[in-house]
Amino acid sequence: MARSALMTVMIQAVRKVGRNLTRDYGEVENLQVSLKGPGQFVTAADRKAETALFEELQRVRPAFGYRSEARGEVQGTDASQRWVAEPVDGVTNLLHGMPHFAISVALEKAGQIIAGVVYNPATDEIFSTERGGGAFLNDRRLRVAVRKELADAVIGTALPDLAGGDHRRHAAELRQIAASVAGVRALGCTSLDLAYVAAGRLDGAWLTGLAPWKAAAGVLMIKEAGGYATTFDGADKALATGEVVCGNEDIHGALMRKIAAAA
Repeated sequence: MARSALMTVMIQAVRKVGRNLTRDYGEVENLQVSLKGPGQFVTAADRKAETALFEELQRVRPAFGYRSEARGEVQGTDASQRWVAEPVDGVTNLLHGMPHFAISVALEKAGQIIAGVVYNPATDEIFSTERGGGAFLNDRRLRVAVRKELADAVIGTALPDLAGGDHRRHAAELRQIAASVAGVRALGCTSLDLAYVAAGRLDGAWLTGLAPWKAAAGVLMIKEAGGYATTFDGADKALATGEVVCGNEDIHGALMRKIAAAA
């Protein structure tokens, strides 16, 4: 598969950060048996990944801005373009030695996400997308799943954090959806949840409390894989509102109806 210069830059950046995370992941597995535990180690690994990703993206595109949870908003000399990045999504999974975490990077141009990469260094899977250019897993083109009935579908979600989120609302939505589908999965990594919908591994998903740095690449990826990714009322504002329901046309519509019934 021929890659654009932009995509080559993005993939090289996440691979560079991913090499260190892979080593850190191996250390976490060893630390699981210690009395002290891996918490402080993972916190240091997260900070190290943030610095490495920021510095690499600044090196290859010094004029671009940068936005992440840890670093906030960094203005670039090119005010029209900025990276939207999450150096380690799924930190809790990493903390527990589970190989389900990712680096997510998207590029925003004039207020629109135009490219994105989600990379799981533990499995060496790179999900990538460019607006108008489709979505890919490594070199294989992605399409959302074709199942039409919720009864046949496996659906992703994310449980609200203990410290925040509307637990009552999510529980009502979960009751509606879980009773109608083949299974519900809460995998603990937003960017991979969305990439998995694009890849057809999940038939759909509904998520709230989304941070744009976790979701920007995945939302574009689903659309480029032929799917829908909207707010619960069908608006194309998932990144602005922090909620998304996604899947192919049939699953997306069915999930929207279940969510509305839970309100």
